[in-house]
Amino acid sequence: MLTCLHEVPELCRQAWRLAMEFPLPQDYSGVNKVVVLGMGGSAIGGDLVGSLAADEASLPVLVHRGYNLPAFVDGDTLVIASSHSGMTEETLSAFEQALATPARKLVITTGGRLSSLAQEKGIPVFAFDYKSQPRAALPFGFLAVLGILQQLGVVSDKSGDVAETIRVLQGLAARIDESVPLAANPAKQLASALHNRLAVIYGGGILAEVAHRWKTQLNENSKAWAFFEVFPELNHNAVVGYRFPPEMAGQATVVLLRSPALHPRIRLRYDITCRLLEQANISYQVVDGEGNSHLSQMMSLVLLGDYVSYYLAVLYGVDPTPVKTIAFLKQQLANK
Repeated sequence: MLTCLHEVPELCRQAWRLAMEFPLPQDYSGVNKVVVLGMGGSAIGGDLVGSLAADEASLPVLVHRGYNLPAFVDGDTLVIASSHSGMTEETLSAFEQALATPARKLVITTGGRLSSLAQEKGIPVFAFDYKSQPRAALPFGFLAVLGILQQLGVVSDKSGDVAETIRVLQGLAARIDESVPLAANPAKQLASALHNRLAVIYGGGILAEVAHRWKTQLNENSKAWAFFEVFPELNHNAVVGYRFPPEMAGQATVVLLRSPALHPRIRLRYDITCRLLEQANISYQVVDGEGNSHLSQMMSLVLLGDYVSYYLAVLYGVDPTPVKTIAFLKQQLANK
């Protein structure tokens, strides 16, 4: 997992190059919605693209997690099935249903049945070769979908933003990798603050799904409980729930992911929410995204969260890479 973290900036470079070289059929430009089929680490890239593109995209980018294809999928829909292994049963089920529709279709995978099925049907396959856990291959699932939207003319040219993001990630990695001691390493410091605590991650706007990513990385890498909440919705419910059970105030730590790109009223909500956390005696930390572009602010916080989850796994004395619980669940499902 540590090797995968080191490779993130270069993976972003590779993923974007593949996305720009990918031969997208011309008739795909006629769609009016994009649906990404996926689960876990193969779905989060679509979530991040949806957040990033929301302010400029002329069509919705939706992520569907489940066995059944949404009923609204039609001939004006681009269905992107994303599965690192190509064997995710929920994604395969929904994709097989999509084959019976006039929707345009595309697959993102390293192989497996999903790739074979797409090739049999003459469906374009965005293939990449990266041996890792699906969550460690995020640059491919994220930047591939973003590049496809750029080719469709749905979003503006992001090449400059990608170049900036790679530079930001390289600089950040140099400050938080394992060679940097605790006293100077914000990722190690945050992992220490979350050790033996219930982690709750807050994010808003373009960082809502980044908070989701932090939650799942803490689950899978650190093998720890974690939850996430989204601004401004959390100000309409979650902030009322700080009181009970009273012992939780001393056992939880809230991490607020913040960005200059957020709406001014959302940023104000961050400030007020911090005051509410202080009044409830709940510890919290605020972390800001880096860079000028929305993409770099998102990805810098993604990388920071990935490192935090790795260091927290070290503190718990567990290997961050295997997910034995998920493997057990899949085995049990296969036997039924």
